Amino acid sequence: MIRQIALCLCLLTTPVVAQDLTLPSGARQISDRVSPLDSYDLPTGPYAEGQVPARSVEGRVEQLTWRLQSGSSTTLQLLAPLRDQITAQGYDVLFECEARVCGGFDFRFGTEVVPTPDMYVAIQDYRFLSATRGDEVLSLLVSRNAPDGYVQMVRVTPVDGETPPPLVIEENVSQPGDLLSVLEQNGHIILDDLHFRTGEMTLGVGPFTSLALISGFLSDNPGTRLALVGHTDDTGALDANISVSTGRAQAVRARLIEKYGVAAARVEARGIGYLAPLTSNATPEGRDENRRVEAVLLVN
Repeated sequence: MIRQIALCLCLLTTPVVAQDLTLPSGARQISDRVSPLDSYDLPTGPYAEGQVPARSVEGRVEQLTWRLQSGSSTTLQLLAPLRDQITAQGYDVLFECEARVCGGFDFRFGTEVVPTPDMYVAIQDYRFLSATRGDEVLSLLVSRNAPDGYVQMVRVTPVDGETPPPLVIEENVSQPGDLLSVLEQNGHIILDDLHFRTGEMTLGVGPFTSLALISGFLSDNPGTRLALVGHTDDTGALDANISVSTGRAQAVRARLIEKYGVAAARVEARGIGYLAPLTSNATPEGRDENRRVEAVLLVN
């Protein structure tokens, strides 16, 4: 399920301009490193003659990274929407490349990258972009380590005797009360913070806020039960997809019982494969949205 993250980039311009960038597919901010005054070598071309050509800039340097569930999306599919947004907001793309054209290993280690585990770069599977807008510079680096995708943004704004406004990050996600209200009103909710490896049934380590919330809901409402229903995209045969979706629903049920003490009789698990899509499976984004586990409210 896609969760949108709005990045209000309050830029040091006159007047201050607010930007909104939207990162796809459950993006989570991993790091936020800010230096009030520092320098950054903005890559301006591919690795050549033993170095990465760069433009050295000084100012307020912000380094931010996000991790997201990339599904089957390519690095270009991760980068393209961000590129479209920054160009629409007045940035000029100075340089863009994919791993092989950038220079592979040499480019990766010739430019500034936030260390792992906050940022991961696959040597053969990444894309880079640098852009300018007036005296501001910005770079984007995306890569994948399936099923996760990674995004790094470096932004440098000039410091003209005053501190630039901070970068404000707002997550447009449901608040706890909203999640439970939707469950009571609609009779079902999507547990969109769960994480499974592609094609596997093992639930990630968490913690998952949605599971804590619904376990509390069951505790506060003894006359209710839940059915956990697993869904997949339409890749592969129906029988195989039903097996995967059932296994994932059962993994969520087991977590509720073992970690949160939910009585086994109050939660059941089923899988229906690709038989109830939310949207078309014709695009990677649609397939990603269709892979989910829902909680269905059952009233005694």
